[in-house]
Amino acid sequence: MNYWLIKSEPFKYSWETFKKDKKTGWDGVRNYAARNNLRDMKKGDLAFFYHSNEGLEIVGIAKVVKEHYQDPTTEETAWVAVDFSPYKDFKKPVSLEVLKKDPFFHNMDLIRLARLSVGKVTETEFFKICDLGGVTLK
Repeated sequence: MNYWLIKSEPFKYSWETFKKDKKTGWDGVRNYAARNNLRDMKKGDLAFFYHSNEGLEIVGIAKVVKEHYQDPTTEETAWVAVDFSPYKDFKKPVSLEVLKKDPFFHNMDLIRLARLSVGKVTETEFFKICDLGGVTLK
């Protein structure tokens, strides 16, 4: 299994809206590195849901339910979308500030590549952040 982080501005698409929708297509990505990460996702992979611009915090975990397919928002074949469903709420959001203060996370995509909308997360990073967020996975 691989681990990821997806970003959304809460005023455009929040964690709460995502939970109500029960599933969403992650489309509209127009950065090649982020697109490559979407292409690498496999059904069952987990991704942190990060509120960007306002909040600046990880608020939950999403699960890949459909692997990459042609992005329906464009006819350009270079771009893909992935479907996610909500998987788990964080008991306590984990802020960017907390992650930046901890040297353990200095090599994390979220810190190093701050503008990347879809980033990789190592297994160790993933479970340490889950601990910070009060989430236990079986």
